[in-house]
Amino acid sequence: MVKKFDAVVIGDANIDLVVAGCNEIPKPGQEIFVDQMMLHVGGGAALFSISLAKLGMKVAFNGILGDDGHGRYVREQFVQYGIDTSMLETTTVFATGITIAINPEVDRSFITYAGSNQLLDVSKLDLEPIARGKHVHLTCYKGRSNHGAVLALAKALKEKGLTLSCDVGWDDTGEWYEGIYDLMREVDVFLMNETEAMHYTGLEKVEDCLQHIAQYGSHIVIKLGDKGAVALKDGVRTYSPAYQVQAVDTTGAGDSFNAGYLYGYLNGMETIDCLISGNACGALSVGSYGGSGGTPDRDGLKAFIRQKGKQSEIQEVSP
Repeated sequence: MVKKFDAVVIGDANIDLVVAGCNEIPKPGQEIFVDQMMLHVGGGAALFSISLAKLGMKVAFNGILGDDGHGRYVREQFVQYGIDTSMLETTTVFATGITIAINPEVDRSFITYAGSNQLLDVSKLDLEPIARGKHVHLTCYKGRSNHGAVLALAKALKEKGLTLSCDVGWDDTGEWYEGIYDLMREVDVFLMNETEAMHYTGLEKVEDCLQHIAQYGSHIVIKLGDKGAVALKDGVRTYSPAYQVQAVDTTGAGDSFNAGYLYGYLNGMETIDCLISGNACGALSVGSYGGSGGTPDRDGLKAFIRQKGKQSEIQEVSP
């Protein structure tokens, strides 16, 4: 089969309403005024897709939007960045999801309506159009509730010769289902942040988390926020510190990092350069409001790294 896309992304897309300068929640009957409200595309899968497409990769999105103005806005933004929407469904059952991000410049709080995203059933996906991609990025894992379906999807896609990456994100149920280790065995690049890694493993140190998870996956990446990121691939530990920048809005920083890292991975870069690209995309992301407003194009990424320099550390780790 001729490969049409560098990556197919499966997961959530919604609207982010970013409220800046909200220092208190209004009491009943009270009105408060804020500095700004801004409308952006949101959802981890959508933000990742836009960031990866900005870097010049051919991206297709597989998800569900509502038949409404917000859904049309998301579609228009996808088209603007060259993202293929032929696998993007529209529903009249729910409206497009919305997240209100309050005071992102200090300590973010969120109010979310899942909307059309809750209709995404990975057990019913048509694999043929997905298989036109070289790689699939999954952000649709919901723990025990759809573990079997996501695992079956991953195995089916691997059988078709695709490479896979996955960022499971935060577990809203609080269970931190241990079945995640079965999924790690099927995924070529498994990404999470340090808090998620500690919850899943029950360990308190990132290095211990890496060693534990490496029993199940051969290529693990843990995002460390303003401390950078670390990867363990085939027994080799690689660390790259974060670029120091002024943060305006950290929404979507992890998704921007994922895009930078996988841009490197899909272009055959060494793990060092994947981490550097991820950290650079994350740093540029936090400089603007919205999850993808500050993410760079390919030239912008190269210019930023050239200006800031490369920092990394490689260490051999015993199996």
